[in-house]
Amino acid sequence: MLSKNVVENTLSAALGTGADFAEIYMEQSKRNTLSVVNGRVEAVQSGLDYGAGIRLFFQNKAIYGFTNDTSEKNLIRIAREAAAAARGDRVYPLQGWQKMNLACMNPIRRMPDEVEKKKKAEMLFLASAAAKNYSPLITQTRTGCLDVVKDVFITNTDGLWAEERRVRSRFTVEAIASSAMEKQSGHLGPGGSLGFELYDQIDVEEKAREAARIAVTMLGAKPCPAGRMPVVIDNGFGGVIFHEACGHSLEATAVARNASVFAEKMGQQIASSLVTAIDDGTIPNGWGSAAMDDEGTPTQRNVLIENGILRTYLVDKLNGRRMGAIPTGSSRRESYRFAPTSRMTNTFIDKGQSTTAEMIGNTDFGLYAKQMGGGSVDPATGSFNFAVLEGYMIRGGKIAEPVRGATLIGKGMEVLMKIDMVGDNLARAQGMCGSISGSIPTDVGQPMIRVKEMTVGGRG
Repeated sequence: MLSKNVVENTLSAALGTGADFAEIYMEQSKRNTLSVVNGRVEAVQSGLDYGAGIRLFFQNKAIYGFTNDTSEKNLIRIAREAAAAARGDRVYPLQGWQKMNLACMNPIRRMPDEVEKKKKAEMLFLASAAAKNYSPLITQTRTGCLDVVKDVFITNTDGLWAEERRVRSRFTVEAIASSAMEKQSGHLGPGGSLGFELYDQIDVEEKAREAARIAVTMLGAKPCPAGRMPVVIDNGFGGVIFHEACGHSLEATAVARNASVFAEKMGQQIASSLVTAIDDGTIPNGWGSAAMDDEGTPTQRNVLIENGILRTYLVDKLNGRRMGAIPTGSSRRESYRFAPTSRMTNTFIDKGQSTTAEMIGNTDFGLYAKQMGGGSVDPATGSFNFAVLEGYMIRGGKIAEPVRGATLIGKGMEVLMKIDMVGDNLARAQGMCGSISGSIPTDVGQPMIRVKEMTVGGRG
């Protein structure tokens, strides 16, 4: 994307006041979205974003600037302005560059822009009709498809020269069921680091019917009773609780500031011995996968918790300096407009040995959280509050009546310690994660798990 002459002149300007490290991150991102509401095309949008970010380190202090004017003159101007914000004790020399050879982590069979918008719309019409025809109670439907092709170039004063193309596609569906008194919704959003072949792997009509089923089921559900009880959390998107209540607290962004409940707990037990948790940016075609992170460090499989013991944090370059830790390929950003920091990629609790029948059958009374929604968490304490979008009571070892309005309340470490059964049915689901370096695609996941006791909020 840039010539070596432009890179050399820009990085030399960045080092001019004594920075000991400088980096250029450049990207070109093409984004296409198509949405259908109630069987009609609502929007067709295409966008192209292009720009660069320049980052400097003065020991443990970072300066960042960005621009969408990538001319040599402007890049040098940005570099000089960033350099003027601090001063080091000496001027460091540039290193010779060596191109990084990256493994093909996410092979793409069919680029999204090879597919006509008409074909995409027809697919969404079918999904919309499938949701609408599920039940007369379905009053609104929304289906959509997204594809992004992002070309990334990273170079720095340590000699890094790396390029990667990242392709992601996602299908979304929402169905709303209505009665005279209320409305309930169901939604799903499968995706991956894939081209249009994503739609060879999923049945959009089946996904639409599933979203409609959730909405209709919850429309007739009774309010959930409140109290302390066992909770069985289903696989897949159930992993959002670990992601939010525990995963963010394992990012060096929080750990380096001692703003994490897991700071200084390396090697200690922080979860049940049944729990092994992993963040793996190398999963082929995973929604959060890439060959390198947004600093140019190769991604890897990081075992965060092993049999309940904290083994590692997710570390980026800057916070690695502050902690004396090696980067783990975990530095991510939404775009060139954001400085990168440690973030999750594909994060999940690994599978165990219990079956679904065993977990439900061994629970005399409790809540079955089949589909999780959003929530909030305080990384410093691990306190969280999450909505249950689809829930059922468990009575006498059997799944009983559907309930709505349930919330799961607790602290991440306490919940991890109280997991007493881990299923054998690991699954992952896709979402967008927001933090100080923007909104990024992440996988969450887990097998079905049982928490022997936690606080359930409800209106019943």
